[in-house]
Parts: sequence; structure tokens; C-alpha cells
Amino acid sequence: MQFVSRLPSILLLGVVYVAFVLAGGAVFWRLEGSHVEQNLVHLREEKSRLLQRLSCLDIQSLEEVGQLIRSASKYGLSLKSNSTSEGFWKFTSSSIFAATVVTTIGYGNISPSTMYGQIFCVFFALVGIPLNVVVLNKVGKYMLSIERKSVHFIEQKTNHKKYVRVFIHSLSFATLAVLYFVAPVMIFQQYEGWSSAEAVYYCFITLSTIGFGDYVADNDPDRHYPEWYAYIMGAWIFFGLAWLALLINHCIDLLEGLNGYLKEKREGTASMSQGSQLEETQAPEKSIK
Repeated sequence: MQFVSRLPSILLLGVVYVAFVLAGGAVFWRLEGSHVEQNLVHLREEKSRLLQRLSCLDIQSLEEVGQLIRSASKYGLSLKSNSTSEGFWKFTSSSIFAATVVTTIGYGNISPSTMYGQIFCVFFALVGIPLNVVVLNKVGKYMLSIERKSVHFIEQKTNHKKYVRVFIHSLSFATLAVLYFVAPVMIFQQYEGWSSAEAVYYCFITLSTIGFGDYVADNDPDRHYPEWYAYIMGAWIFFGLAWLALLINHCIDLLEGLNGYLKEKREGTASMSQGSQLEETQAPEKSIK
């Protein structure tokens, strides 16, 4: 019976979810679809110019060149200087790859190509992903407990409890936003050569574990990165994931609270209407008596 009573809210939530996804797909289709068509036209023109300029290059040779470029990109070979990036499958980049596996970011810029590496990756992910969820949950709760203890401590020292709570939460959000978004954006602009929009986009795509792989830090074979760069990236990914998970949990709590409020309001409205109907049915009976 309880399941039946929850069914309308579940269906409503499902409808909202599907509508949200379809609306997002329509927006992306509108924004990116025409851009892709323009790029395809431009690429076809460039291909024709290349074949005309290099008459000795036929379609098969062009495919071989394309395959060479893809392979070079996968293994970190710079076609400009004929040198390999120091980060591809070294200890630091391998550790970053392991972190992207357990956090399910999965950029796709590097991946195991040997059979044993692929088998190990499967078992490593089976153990690492649940472990990562547990650890991030613990770290997020610890960060939240520190914030609550700070609020409780300051509330005891002042009479403005409500304002103190809002101020501490806002200050915590602003400080961590600077630490996990503003500072990394500045670092990525300097060492990756990205624009502000590209750096912000990469930060969110990474910390939300979407991980498209179109932008990947410490991945350009034509750039020289300092030794500390990979270690800073690993720490930023871990603690940034915990912070963003905390924010997402806050948003979920807000949505659930809003859903509960609307449900109580609907139930209250329904009970009031039932009470008014009951009074209307009892009024003629009293007049007859």
C-alpha cells in the first residue's frame, strides 16, 4: 500500500528527469549541430586542398597518415619535435590514470593496450570504485562536520545564530570554490595555455567525473610541465571530488526538502477539501433533525 502511494511521485520524478534530459539534448543539438556541419564542410575542403597540393598522396596514404597521428596522440609522441612526452605511462601519469579509473572520470586520453593491463584494470576498478566512494563519503562527512562544529562554536559566542549559520556556510563555499576552481583555473591557464572558459569547463567536467577527455591537463607532448604538477593535480582531483560530492549532497537535500514540502502542501490541501466536503454533507442532516 505504501508503494502504491509513492508511485505517483516516482512517476512524476521520472517524467521530470526524462524531460530534463531531452530538453538538454535539444539544446545541445541546437548549439552544436550547426557547428559540426560547418566543421565537416571545412574539413572536406581542407582534405581536397591537401590532396591537390600533395599529388603523390592518395586516399590510402592519407588514411595511413591519419592513423599515425592517432597513434602518436595516444602514446604521447610529438610530431613537431619527434620526442615523447615525459608523462605518458611514467609513474606520475600512471598514478593519475589509476585515479581517473577509481573516480570513474575516464578521460580516455591514455588506456591500457596490453591484455594483462586491461585485465588488471577491470579488477582494479572493481575494488577501487567502491573504495573510492567510501573514502570520498568519509572525507565529505568530515569536511561537513568541521563546518558544523565551526558554526556551533560561533553560535555559542553570539546571539545571531541564523545569520552566523548563513555566513559560515557562505564563507566555506566561497573559500573552497576559490581553492578548487579559481586557483586551478589560473594554474591551467598558465601551464596549459587554456582560456578562462576552457579551464572552468575542464575543472567542472573533471570534478563531476564526466570526463569527456576533450581537455586533459598534463597531456600535451609539446609542453614541459614541472615535476610537482602531476602531484598537485592528484590532490586537487581527490579533495575536489569530495567537495563537489558534498555540494551535490546539499543540492539533493534541498530538492528532497522541496519535494517533501510540496507533498505536505498537497496533502494539507487535500485534507482541507475533504473536511469541507464532510461539513457540507453533515449540514443538511443537522437541518433535517
